[in-house]
Amino acid sequence: MKKIVLTSSFSLPSLALFSLLSLVSFSLPSLALADTLTYVFITGDKNVGHLIAETKGNQTTIDFDVKNNGRGPTIAETINLDAAGLPTEWTVKGTTTFGSKVAEHFIRKGARGDWVDSTGQGHSTIHVPTLYLAQSASPWANGIYARALLKTADRQLPALPGGALRLEKGETLNVKGDAGPLQVTRYDLIGINLEPEIVLLDAENNLFADVDSRSVLVRAGYEGEQKRLRDLAAAWESQRFVNIEHEVAHRYPGPIRIRNVRLFDPKTSALTQPVAVLVQGKVIAAVEPLDSPATPGETSIDGAGGTLIAGLYEMHSHLGQSEALLDVAAGITTVRDMGNDNAVLDRLVDQIDSGVIGGPHVIRSGFIEGKSPFSANNGILVDSEEKAVEAVRWYGARNYWQIKSYNSMNPAWVPAMAKEAHLLGMRLAGHIPAFSNADAMILAGYDEITHINQFSLGWVIQPGEDTRTLFRLTALKRLPGLDLQSPKVQHTVELMVERKIAIDPTLGIHEQLTQRRDGQVPPGAVDYIDHMPIGWRRDAMKALADTSAPGDDQAYRQAFDKLVAVVRMLHDRGIFIVFGTDTGGSFTYHRELELYQLAGMTPAEILKRATFDSAHYVGQDQRMGSIEKGKLADFFLIPGDPIKNLKAIKTISMVVKDGIFYYPSEVYPKFGIQPFTPPPKVTPQ
Repeated sequence: MKKIVLTSSFSLPSLALFSLLSLVSFSLPSLALADTLTYVFITGDKNVGHLIAETKGNQTTIDFDVKNNGRGPTIAETINLDAAGLPTEWTVKGTTTFGSKVAEHFIRKGARGDWVDSTGQGHSTIHVPTLYLAQSASPWANGIYARALLKTADRQLPALPGGALRLEKGETLNVKGDAGPLQVTRYDLIGINLEPEIVLLDAENNLFADVDSRSVLVRAGYEGEQKRLRDLAAAWESQRFVNIEHEVAHRYPGPIRIRNVRLFDPKTSALTQPVAVLVQGKVIAAVEPLDSPATPGETSIDGAGGTLIAGLYEMHSHLGQSEALLDVAAGITTVRDMGNDNAVLDRLVDQIDSGVIGGPHVIRSGFIEGKSPFSANNGILVDSEEKAVEAVRWYGARNYWQIKSYNSMNPAWVPAMAKEAHLLGMRLAGHIPAFSNADAMILAGYDEITHINQFSLGWVIQPGEDTRTLFRLTALKRLPGLDLQSPKVQHTVELMVERKIAIDPTLGIHEQLTQRRDGQVPPGAVDYIDHMPIGWRRDAMKALADTSAPGDDQAYRQAFDKLVAVVRMLHDRGIFIVFGTDTGGSFTYHRELELYQLAGMTPAEILKRATFDSAHYVGQDQRMGSIEKGKLADFFLIPGDPIKNLKAIKTISMVVKDGIFYYPSEVYPKFGIQPFTPPPKVTPQ
């Protein structure tokens, strides 16, 4: 199934592209239906796209277009199916969410299947019924898969280019709409990406809806059901993670002694001598000499000379349930959510805090966006300064840590927002509003600027150019010629220094945008792509930006080098660099940390920033950020030495969050991910 990123603050189709993100799947119509089926795509209670499928005989043509937050995919398809519902020919053309071009084709003749997609050409001899999984199809593809699987005895089929797909049946619902009441059945598609995809089929097994907790594609005329369906999807998704938590979360009775480990000490930015760490309940009970005797009733864990590191802070998240558990498996025990559906996040945080599902601690940012044709649809949308200030008060009364302003905000309202936020003990961070620049927002009261492209674009665009669209990304091609010593650049840097403004660069997302190319393993994914499901791997090997015009390939590559140089300059001037991804965290967070070595930071400096410095920045360093007696038991174990090689943090054998023990080797298979390293030896009391 194809995931489409639609509504994160600056999200990419990736492991995340489960964060900042708001991810939706869709499906194709049945052979049995002729004529036309029409669907609407709704996010944030707003209709932002359509899917129209016209079927004639065994052929379906599809018009799919979504535009939300100034971007989205435009796809045209032609699909031929055989009597078993299996594709015999599939053509996909158009552009992806971030503008890269799509030209995919599959054909099956006899026992031979041939295809070409962004990863290159492939072929296979087909000995048994097999599903081709389109790489860049409209989300409509799930209907094809579901109906084909329903025709099999065990609801399973092998897939091309690899892997297998299976279908699980859920409950039956009654829905109402303009065309009258319908009975629809839920099915989960499993095996392509990290999570099952939820589709609803009617009594004839035609697609009715494709849902997740944030967005819905629903048959036209039944839009009134969208809120109910999203709530049901949230409950279904939650139950999956409740079940996983029951299977992978270890709550040991009595004290737990982790023997023979060295600690990363942020005070010295070095590793300690081997010690033993004791956990009781949610807290670290003691850090003792290695040869200290055990007490009765302890569970013993052999650290085998590895390194314990305090839980990492992912400071640019748009948290969902899958990201929550994958973050923990990656050693991330705290995230700063930078904008979400407030009600959805409320439920998720309640579930995490009560121990129902696994996930990190959450620091919440109140998302406020100005109303425009390009508005994002999270948080609170406002159309006046008065309403913007009211939104600040709403978040303040609910104990949000900061406010985040977005692209369509009227710059003239920002000073009043900043004043109210500071009065209520909150900070103000955000994108640079369209038709403004970083200098103006610093003077208006920003405490932190979000994304290095947002910070830098004011130096290379003209006052009337609109950054509410993909232009805020494509304009990066202008950066290679920028002189970083020019007066306009240095003036902005001086303002940052004088006012002690922090920056959240999200370097990794810019690496993906500027460096990903069709058919190539992304530089940030080389260490883990072979462990991922087939659908995820194919998506990763597709360009995000359109680099087909002469000179664009080089311009984008050099733009990233310039962004890194900007971050290096800010770091050298003492600007506080905040580490966050906006791409779902987990594996991409590890890459985010790696990239700051290019900006002149050492592995020890990076680890300190990702742990203790971040805890201090958000006012949590008395209880978190280092491994000390009395602090929360939030840390992770790796076999290697991350000071010598930062890549060591990618092979995590154990994570502890609030005294609950997780072993990634147990967690990753739940997402179709092959584990990286075995768990430590545990000796029960």
